[in-house]
Amino acid sequence: MNKNVLEVDDLRTSFFTDEGELQAVRGVTFHLERGRVLGLVGESGCGKSVTSYSVMRLIQEPGRIVGGQILLHTGDGRTLDTATLNEKSEELYEVRGGLVSMIFQEPMTALSPVHSIGNQICEAILLHQDVTQADAERLAVDMLGKVGIPGPEERLSQYPHELSGGMRQRVVIAMALVCKPELLIADEPTTALDVTIQAQVLRLIKELQAELGTSVLFITHDLGVIAQMADDVAVMYLGRIVEQGSVHAVLKAPLHPYTQALLRSLPGLSGTRERLASIEGTVPNLREIPPGCPFHPRCEAFKEGLCDTGAAPELEELAADHRVACVRAKEVNGL
Repeated sequence: MNKNVLEVDDLRTSFFTDEGELQAVRGVTFHLERGRVLGLVGESGCGKSVTSYSVMRLIQEPGRIVGGQILLHTGDGRTLDTATLNEKSEELYEVRGGLVSMIFQEPMTALSPVHSIGNQICEAILLHQDVTQADAERLAVDMLGKVGIPGPEERLSQYPHELSGGMRQRVVIAMALVCKPELLIADEPTTALDVTIQAQVLRLIKELQAELGTSVLFITHDLGVIAQMADDVAVMYLGRIVEQGSVHAVLKAPLHPYTQALLRSLPGLSGTRERLASIEGTVPNLREIPPGCPFHPRCEAFKEGLCDTGAAPELEELAADHRVACVRAKEVNGL
């Protein structure tokens, strides 16, 4: 069995509009080991969700995957390249919801408002497992109990609008995990929740991941959540990965100016009332991708004639389990 459950190699996903091709994901490469959590982090507009939707083959027109491989190594020894699977193939049908499941940002858009909770969870079970309706209901009740929903038997007959936001997100998590997927993609699963419920949901995902042995691709803009949830981290900016490594290596000693700036913007525990640091400017429009390093217009370490020319820098391993895409990384960090 391959030690990696997922290998993404040179993934490129574009959207073809009247104004031309918009390159949302530009040469993304990473791997996720079995039983581990990989955090994909960056500001809004950096390509995190497009990457995850590409893995699930959920990119819709006018977008499409234009290059690269998405290799899913199954527990029974098969390797599926989901980037090239036919939309109507049995393999892609098996991947979606079976081998790979997804927790979406907003539970109300992930759940059907006109079907009961039990109907929706049982449908997922019946599609991917050879069981009876009674067995499916029993599995649904068991999973609802595991995600901490009180009175799971009664919940089967309820509808999403009858539940709180936190409860709805727990239902979405139950649906994602009930078929015991080999890979779980969590796309900002706590964005719509208050901080108390957010902490409960994060703890729940971590506990269930450890119990079921599922590999997790966890997508967020919050490095604080990454520190809590992930084993490894990949930092994205404008469709590219700019820093990658173990959580300890990247958060303890970040080497890319973008990662350093993200960490400076986090509130600390010192109790001081100093204004939080911010990153000047915004993520560039996909129609106006700058030459050279995509972060250079906002970078404090920018050097004219070096950072703003040529192609975007490739990831380079500068320390054990720590790769950075920055032409000045050695100089700036004294390496």
